[in-house]
Amino acid sequence: MPLAELHLHIEGTLEPETIVEFAGRNALRLPDKDIDALRARYEFTDLQSFLDLYYENMATLRTRADFAEMTWRYAVTAASQGVRHAEVFVDPQAHSARGIPAAVVLGGVADGLARAEAELGLTSGILVCVLRDRPIEEGRRMLDEALATGIPILGIGLDSAEVGHPPGQFAPIFAAAREAGLHCVAHAGEEGPPAYIWEALDVLGVERIDHGVRCLEDAALVARLVADAIPLTVCPVSNVRLRVVDTLADHPLRRMLDAGLRVTVNSDDPAYFGGYAGDNLERSRAALGLTDGQVRLLAANSVEASFAPEARKAQLRAELAEAASPRG
Repeated sequence: MPLAELHLHIEGTLEPETIVEFAGRNALRLPDKDIDALRARYEFTDLQSFLDLYYENMATLRTRADFAEMTWRYAVTAASQGVRHAEVFVDPQAHSARGIPAAVVLGGVADGLARAEAELGLTSGILVCVLRDRPIEEGRRMLDEALATGIPILGIGLDSAEVGHPPGQFAPIFAAAREAGLHCVAHAGEEGPPAYIWEALDVLGVERIDHGVRCLEDAALVARLVADAIPLTVCPVSNVRLRVVDTLADHPLRRMLDAGLRVTVNSDDPAYFGGYAGDNLERSRAALGLTDGQVRLLAANSVEASFAPEARKAQLRAELAEAASPRG
């Protein structure tokens, strides 16, 4: 089933083998001596336990070529699982803190995405993310530096440790991003309360909510999301690995669909959570007993919720129709 992936952190696609490879070519010493030792750390108790390892492993990314190769490898895997359009998150602040300029980071990701379009037909866009647990002025500086590179940027997001960092305080950065013509999205309602989703909508003015699974705790919020057709970029396998839910069978995805919410399925950080976009869709189908119609709806939602140009959406709709036909 052709898909658009809308919730993917490109740094979260660093597989252990790639981390070891990049450490070697950049003459860096890893805390873990081999791949098995590194993999043994991929058991997480919550979001923060994951983020600690996530940022540590980023240290192996040093050059534009590193970012390009990481992005290309993601594209190859994603395309093999049906992803035809990807809107990828990048965390420039996590790299500038290590002395890596935004031009190196975004240039490398853009190189990898350009190759993916040329060789795989996978269209894409970059969304730079504000790290919500870093100083607000640093986030604004990141936006200015990203725009100054001249590298095409599709939008801005808000990610990292959610609890204790409500969205509203980042309103000036999102206002500047909108003025620059960027789309706006934000992580909200993963570990944080439904109130964070309200803030993301009403204070930041976002067009999509990333995660949003806790919206079901607030009936008025669900009604608002349905009425305004706000997309929710849900990541089922991630939610299990980070203990948001106990098992996939407990995941609220089906209840969200039944409530009329505009849900999409995505991979989040697939190298850490053990599942790319197609894996997430198939495992959710099996665990939740999703019907063929619901799977097609999830795929269609991903296309409609994307920021792809209308002409590209029309192409993807045609591919979906072909896949759903008896001959597809």
